[in-house]
Amino acid sequence: MRSPIIMALLAAVAVPSMAQAQSAAEVRHSQRELRQEQRDLRDAQRYGSNRDVRNARADVRDARREVREDWRDYRRSHRDVYRRPAYVGPRGYVYRPVSVGYRFQPAYYHSRYYITDPGRYRLPMAGGVNRWVRYGNDAVLVNVRTGRVVTVNNGFFW
Repeated sequence: MRSPIIMALLAAVAVPSMAQAQSAAEVRHSQRELRQEQRDLRDAQRYGSNRDVRNARADVRDARREVREDWRDYRRSHRDVYRRPAYVGPRGYVYRPVSVGYRFQPAYYHSRYYITDPGRYRLPMAGGVNRWVRYGNDAVLVNVRTGRVVTVNNGFFW
């Protein structure tokens, strides 16, 4: 009697972990395909005809869409990682959507708002003077010298 129960428990634990590994592999594969399509586009722009360039651009667009879909699937299956406590902004904080080029006041990209481990959220590493900052439910890449927004991921946190 114990054996079937133990086997069922092992299966319940093993199956989700295999699905997660497959999802991560799919994301890596899609990103690899995107890089290959971008190389093909550069070659077409250098050596190909207008038709070759047009087809290569369509392939890059499709590969980007695939990466985005894999990312959304990963995010949906790992909701607990993206659920954060309520955001408490600086004094006088009122959320307004921002776009690339917007300039934050220093209080909005203070160290307490930094996303210290961007790899945990599958964000690219920020280099140099750039930092990932939480702004409301958005993840924003900010140049901390100038306060300018480099990249915005709207609605990133739940």
